[in-house]
Formats: sequence, structure tokens, C-alpha cells
Amino acid sequence: MADETSWNDKRMETLIGILLRSGVLLSAVIVGIGGAIYLMRYGHSATDYRVFRSEPSELRSVGKIFRNALALQGRGIIQLGLLMLIATPVARVAFSIFGFAEEHDHMYVIVAFLVLLILLYSLVGYSWPL
Repeated sequence: MADETSWNDKRMETLIGILLRSGVLLSAVIVGIGGAIYLMRYGHSATDYRVFRSEPSELRSVGKIFRNALALQGRGIIQLGLLMLIATPVARVAFSIFGFAEEHDHMYVIVAFLVLLILLYSLVGYSWPL
């Protein structure tokens, strides 16, 4: 009988499931709070759908998103929640690397690490000069 604290596939699947559910739930709560704050401040304003306006420049980088969220700006909090949602599967892959390393499954550590590199490159690689 295996020790309860030892790493095995079932334990790893359970922890990854908790990680994914927690990440999605936390993201939803953050987006909901940001949406409520935004609606309280701007919900009465008329919207003009004839002209497309992208997100403002202060919501296009992670640092500026954090500053806006800390200043309790609704759009910044919403963007922070969306960043958390994007980070959830990335954290899952990072956790998988740890789990595979604990199981001494070196092949899957390498594969998961390559997947993590591809994910990170797809998220921020477009802004890096080649």
C-alpha cells in the first residue's frame, strides 16, 4: 500500500483538478468584482457602438494592469481576472513538471517543460525581438 503523501497519478490528477477549479473560480470572482465596480461607475453612460475602441494603453501590459487593479479601477480588475484565467492552464503545466519530477518520470518532465516554453513564448514571445 502506497504512502498517502507519495506522488502517484491519482494524487497528481486530484491536485491539478483543484488547481484548475480554483484558478477559474478565482478568475470569475475577480472579473465579477471588476464588472460590478465598472458598472457602478460607468453603468449609466451611453455607449456608442458605431466606433470601435480598443482597450486603453494602460491595460496592455501586466504592470499597468496591476496598477489599475490596485487603484480599484473596474477595467483593470477585469483585465487582472482575465490574466488569472490565462495563467491557470500555464500553472497547470508548471505543476505537472513538478509532479512528473517527483515521480521521476524524466521523459514527461522534458515534454511538459517544452510545452511550458511554447505556452510562454506564445503569450509574450511576439513582443521579443528575434
